[in-house]
Amino acid sequence: MEPFVVSALKYRPQRFEDVVGQESITKTLDNAIATDHLAQALLFCGPRGVGKTTCARILAKKINSKNDESADDNNFAFNIFELDAASNNSVEDIRNLIDQVRIPPQVGDYKVYIIDEVHMLSQAAFNAFLKTLEEPPAHAIFILATTEKHKIIPTILSRCQIYDFKRISVTDAKNYLQKIAESEGIKAEEEALHLIAQKADGAMRDALSIFDRIVSFSNETITAQHVSVNLSILDFDTYLHITKDLIEGNIREVILSFDKILSKGFDGHHFIVGLASHLRDLWMCRHKDTVELLEVGEATKKKFLEQSETASLDFLEKSIALANACDLSYKSSKNQRLHVELCLMQIASATDEKKKSKPYIKPPTKREQKPTITEEKQAVVEEKPAIVVEEVTTPAHTEVESPTTTDKQVDEKPIELNIKPKGVSGLSLSSIAIQKSIKANQPSNGKSIRDQQVGQERLEAAWKQLSSKLESEGEYNLAALLNLDIPRLKNKTEIHLNFPNKTNKVELESEKAKVLEALGDELKNDLLTLVIQVNEEEQKNYIYTPKDKYEQLVKINPVVDDIRKEFDLDLN
Repeated sequence: MEPFVVSALKYRPQRFEDVVGQESITKTLDNAIATDHLAQALLFCGPRGVGKTTCARILAKKINSKNDESADDNNFAFNIFELDAASNNSVEDIRNLIDQVRIPPQVGDYKVYIIDEVHMLSQAAFNAFLKTLEEPPAHAIFILATTEKHKIIPTILSRCQIYDFKRISVTDAKNYLQKIAESEGIKAEEEALHLIAQKADGAMRDALSIFDRIVSFSNETITAQHVSVNLSILDFDTYLHITKDLIEGNIREVILSFDKILSKGFDGHHFIVGLASHLRDLWMCRHKDTVELLEVGEATKKKFLEQSETASLDFLEKSIALANACDLSYKSSKNQRLHVELCLMQIASATDEKKKSKPYIKPPTKREQKPTITEEKQAVVEEKPAIVVEEVTTPAHTEVESPTTTDKQVDEKPIELNIKPKGVSGLSLSSIAIQKSIKANQPSNGKSIRDQQVGQERLEAAWKQLSSKLESEGEYNLAALLNLDIPRLKNKTEIHLNFPNKTNKVELESEKAKVLEALGDELKNDLLTLVIQVNEEEQKNYIYTPKDKYEQLVKINPVVDDIRKEFDLDLN
């Protein structure tokens, strides 16, 4: 029985052409050897498993054999010296190296010194190495390799020609694994090799180690299920299924699927990170220019494209943000399972309202269930989040009122109001925001301004109906303000009122936008204005006694009198 050799050693590249994912570096080194432009000190830096040491060994062999292609590599084995700086990092080790550098090669033209993990050298060892590195003998070439370039002192970096190795892409790693599988006679699904390449995170050595592990488990046939079970990762189909339920807003199925994932031993943090990545891939599928950024097989890419068509860009962007926020705060959460479940609920609730019959998380309140505005006003209000949007039922038969319609015919139609939100003070910031929102939306609806003629009788009737409607809606304060005076129509569009004090004037002016909107709808006139004046004579003699104040309070809010009777209170 032959001894087993791991794939990382068995398939280690022996030529620059075999190195995966570093074409720019290998071509540069190859050309430098051919033209005798090779520097005497080179620094190979980059993440683990990307080919730094492999390229250093290939370079060391090719330097001496460039003029003799038929020569055996073993002829120049004595010209290559490897030093592990992790275990030989003292000044004495560097001095021994310097003593060897002085001796010229017996065979070939160059002696090559490969120092791996060079960042592990001590400060004193770096300083002892400086002079030799700057002015080495003509027959000496130094190749330094490290994964942490930032730990090397600047004086060393300035003396080296630096080559930055990049992470190996998922596609390149998958293709290399495919070649190895074919040479070994192993059947491997494309999606399975993609999962291995993704798990390796750009390191070819890690990908080969995982490949050997999966081969030992699967016995000549590698499937995505085998990879998922052995590496404790979730396959694409799992995320496709969960995302389908998220898009449809099916929270119950999403929570049950997440429970099954946890019962299989998968970590909640790993799941939410994978979901964020999956949603990101769906977003990339929405445009032909970004779809090429997907590092998946063709069959999986087709599934992604199909699912991306069922989700809007707005949903995907909100979902990615929610999943990313859950990822960032996962470790600090006390109840991590609930943390992920809440994120899934929010994502499912982010589905377009057009595709959902009702929201899952926030049930409608009683006030939200009352249809009180027309569809025309609803379209305007929906543009501003400060105003509550209400469902509207439009009558089957609606007659358009002509300019000759009589006052009596108009008075028979009830007033449709949308005074929201209930209980907001007329002097509050919320009320001011609502007024600005209504004013900003009125002229932007793209419709012509209504200017139907208004008479005094129509105005008084509409004013009375408006006051009654407000009182039935619980807006007692505003209803009482409208009852303080009878409106008088002047200049066809000006509504004049006389109030006993400035406080009443300020309160009504703060609610003026609501009143004018309701009157405009009823009287079919958008040009109405409200002019409020203070009667100085009445202001001087207005309520001062406790009894008068109490009667005024009862007029504004009749509940006050009920409270007095309930507790048998007397006025002093």
